[in-house]
Amino acid sequence: MKRGSEQMNIEEIFGVRVFDDAAMKKRLPKKAYESLSRTRRLGEALDPEIADVVACAMKDWAIEQGATHYSHWFQPMNNFTAGKHDAFLSTTGKDGSISLDFSSKALIQGEADSSSFPSGGLRATFEARGYTTWDPTSPAFVRDGTLFIPTAFCSYNGEALDAKTPLLRSMQAVSKQGVRLLRALGNETVSRIIPMVGAEQEYFLVDYKLYDQRLDLKICGRTLFGAKPSKGQELDDHYCGRIRIRVGEFMQDLDKNLWEMGVASKTKHNEAAPAQHELAPEYSTANIACDHNQLIMETMRTISKKHGLACLLHEKPFANVNGSGKHNNFSLCTDTGENLLSPGKNPESNLQFLLMLCAFIRAVDLYADLLRMSAACAGNDQRLGGCEAPPPIISIFLGNHLTGILNHIAEGGSPNKVAREQMDIGVEAIPSVTKDETDRNRTSPFAFTGNKFEFRMVGSSQSLAYSEVVLDTILADSFDAFATRLEGAQDKQEEIRHIIADTMRQHGRVIYNGNNYSEDWVREAQHRGLPVLRTSVEAFHTLTDPKNIELFDRYRVFSPKETAARYEIQLDNYIHVIQIEAATMLEIAKRQIIPSCIQYSGKIAGSLRQMQECGLSVKRLQNHVEMVAESLESIMALTEELERTVNLASSFEDLYARARYMAEDVCGAMDRLRTRCDALETVVDRRDWPMPTYTDLLHRI
Repeated sequence: MKRGSEQMNIEEIFGVRVFDDAAMKKRLPKKAYESLSRTRRLGEALDPEIADVVACAMKDWAIEQGATHYSHWFQPMNNFTAGKHDAFLSTTGKDGSISLDFSSKALIQGEADSSSFPSGGLRATFEARGYTTWDPTSPAFVRDGTLFIPTAFCSYNGEALDAKTPLLRSMQAVSKQGVRLLRALGNETVSRIIPMVGAEQEYFLVDYKLYDQRLDLKICGRTLFGAKPSKGQELDDHYCGRIRIRVGEFMQDLDKNLWEMGVASKTKHNEAAPAQHELAPEYSTANIACDHNQLIMETMRTISKKHGLACLLHEKPFANVNGSGKHNNFSLCTDTGENLLSPGKNPESNLQFLLMLCAFIRAVDLYADLLRMSAACAGNDQRLGGCEAPPPIISIFLGNHLTGILNHIAEGGSPNKVAREQMDIGVEAIPSVTKDETDRNRTSPFAFTGNKFEFRMVGSSQSLAYSEVVLDTILADSFDAFATRLEGAQDKQEEIRHIIADTMRQHGRVIYNGNNYSEDWVREAQHRGLPVLRTSVEAFHTLTDPKNIELFDRYRVFSPKETAARYEIQLDNYIHVIQIEAATMLEIAKRQIIPSCIQYSGKIAGSLRQMQECGLSVKRLQNHVEMVAESLESIMALTEELERTVNLASSFEDLYARARYMAEDVCGAMDRLRTRCDALETVVDRRDWPMPTYTDLLHRI
């Protein structure tokens, strides 16, 4: 593989900046390596006696990679990462001599100023302390001269202040209950179940110089104004179209950096919208997949600047253009190598597989509100329900084949083999193939796609961890319920059939194999009693439901206090995002759009007078001048309306009430101002419009 004149050997560069299993095996004594390996593979408690050995080996390796500092790398509750950088350097004597030190204490525990990060009341306001603790299940890596050590982040009392800690707890919960279920089925060999994740990351690339001229993109990550371009995504800007040279160079550089850090970026292509692209890595354990996704987003932002590009990770950077998601492709694997969602050759007789499907159906139906909440954010409110994004209604796509099998068994039928339809494209030289009955429904938020489920609702800027926490926890609940039934059953196979029948009768309403974009489905979903949570604020409120609080507490994923904290943080963050967007919109309207349109109005009014003085017919020009003046007057009035609406937000003391006000009233006022400005953009001389247009941003790379 070539990058310019530079030859790249993937096998040589992959993982060179990661203290992975190969590096550990090479540098650690056998006893220490085997102990740490058991912790990594089996989730066993870390042996504190090996910590000094590991710290010394990790430091020596990192220094060889050019590291001068180390940092506990953690993921606070803001969708970003953080870390404090400390040098290995230490003065050892009065003569000024130095040494390079890194102790087991420094490896295992650190202290960070947590006052900068949201806590939802978990941290006392007078205390700055927050503690970071090493996560040995995720490998350390070197980047920009620093050894980054993945860590959990907690308060003085041990409450989780981050995304990683609850994820590790939820992985424990689903493994424990899943093993129970397999034991009840007679499987005595499996000791651990591992959630596996492959996260598709969608993003936009725009020219950095144009990006720098858009205050809304710089401050908010999305355009607050912008008329629809004459050319959208109708022609050559498709999934498998040619990747533009400049974009290709960025992607190649991105791959190299990610491969060096052990991130197996696998697939890259254009997405449906112009300037939109996607990166998909290989599957890995949920914990590492979440870490890698954070690395991917950070690296995208850094590398794009080197190529004169800006990487947009907002869910809806451009109105009326496809938004960006982060599809969570999810499966469950055993420590013996079995994918529990693999249907095998005969899914109709694979009772274990069908039981797994039922566990998902039950979990998604019972806790659809939590799944919707896990993908809620201000950006996703702009995306969900339009332009290739799933609607804000949780349903499951199984395909007619699997749905038919479950219904057949539920109705008392025997699990007989069902014939598969063949697909013949009408060319004799090309063989017919078996039609895939589980081909993904692109309109479904939760689709079975052959040997995994794809949760398509997660927003592109969001941490993957939250959706994973919810998935793990609700599945643990289903596994727990099924295991309890099977443990007391005399006839296991008969009880499985009863479970399938009960699941389809009680929870089959969540299965929908049709077009999720249709208005008929909205009405049908309401008729079925499925939650329709149109805004993120409504979704956040599900965290106050006693059944959800009890669920997280029962499996020790979130304490009631931690759940309440996350509810407060989500509301507070939503309010701040809308406040910032509204303030930015007001600044652009008052300092850019209105002055520019006044200037344009003056120019065309002057031209009108000159033509009138010459006795020329100016009726149409006069109409144009009057229309611009009327639009300008309306924009000024709507700007004042938005300012008044924003100022009233502070009168709401209750956080939930204020968030609802922001979602309904403030966003409504913003939409009205935008609509009027976007309409005016289409008639104002391009030279007089104060910012790059959608055509500039989407088609100039």
